[in-house]
Amino acid sequence: MVFLLGLAMSLFALPLGPAAAQDESAPAAGRATAQLPGSFQWSSSGQLIAPKPDTSHPVVSVKDPTVIQAGGKWHVFMTTANTAGAWSMAYTSFTDWSQASSAPLTYLDTNPNIGTRYAAAPQVFYFAPKRLWYLVYQTGPPSYSTSTDPGNPQSWSAPKTFDNAAGANTLDYWVICDDAKCYLFSSDDNGHLFRSETTVGEFPGGFRNTQLVLQDSKFALFEGEAVYRVQGTNTYLLMMEAIGSDGRRYYRSFTAQGLTGQWQPLAATESNPFARSNNVSFPAGAWTRDISHGELIRTGNDQTMTINPCRLQFLYQGMNPSAGGDYSQLPWRLGLLTQTNATC
Repeated sequence: MVFLLGLAMSLFALPLGPAAAQDESAPAAGRATAQLPGSFQWSSSGQLIAPKPDTSHPVVSVKDPTVIQAGGKWHVFMTTANTAGAWSMAYTSFTDWSQASSAPLTYLDTNPNIGTRYAAAPQVFYFAPKRLWYLVYQTGPPSYSTSTDPGNPQSWSAPKTFDNAAGANTLDYWVICDDAKCYLFSSDDNGHLFRSETTVGEFPGGFRNTQLVLQDSKFALFEGEAVYRVQGTNTYLLMMEAIGSDGRRYYRSFTAQGLTGQWQPLAATESNPFARSNNVSFPAGAWTRDISHGELIRTGNDQTMTINPCRLQFLYQGMNPSAGGDYSQLPWRLGLLTQTNATC
């Protein structure tokens, strides 16, 4: 049984900086507001982004992608794991998804501000009030770096910690803001989703009031959460990764009418999932049975995390179904889902 508690939020469109794509979060005059369907069907690409090892980076996997579009390019940040089981991050960019597989990877440990420390599970967005890009990731605690140019891997600042933003043993941090507050979500691989808050003016400091906002069994609410505003509505979409009865990763989804409302299941079961092997087709061949940690393509790239329900795309991690062994050595690759049953 899922226990649902209220969350507080009411998002509005904030102005974007010159490097940011425009966020059209308000409905156009005379256009009916689009809604999310109650079930989803997807078509998957093949493997788009794979490790590119070099002599200093014997990388075996790329995973946990975060993606924005700015300056006419797609910018993707991701987690990497090497043959020694060390976790770090990488970056790539390209103008069209057809170029993703050939685009070079830049390993962020080459940025001396970030270095060779443990770093994983990034989220990137433009924080309009301060005209800065934020890269949120885990270094143990929730941390962040800032930049004025997301396309320059060497420009990111040294990580700082979000104080009091999440409890011990949490991971996969996610930030989303409205006109008054910013919220940081975290999970614990044990069936719990937490949220803490600060004001927009205090961000990235001032976090407090950490609350348990969703609870279920361990594998039903595992990790990889992401929260979005549905464009032109007061509906919010929560995605969260689960582990199915077959041991494979998949995504469940929930919605709330304003984040002061209760999270209600949308497509949240193995038979009616948000994204799982049973509602995804693979025209080029089924290269994965896992639909694991990923991120929806946003309409813009600011802190409101707005998505267009008429064209959902989901950049995710998958792997060869026959692979096994230590988690750090699993051969994760990135692919792109495109929704095929939009109701718009």
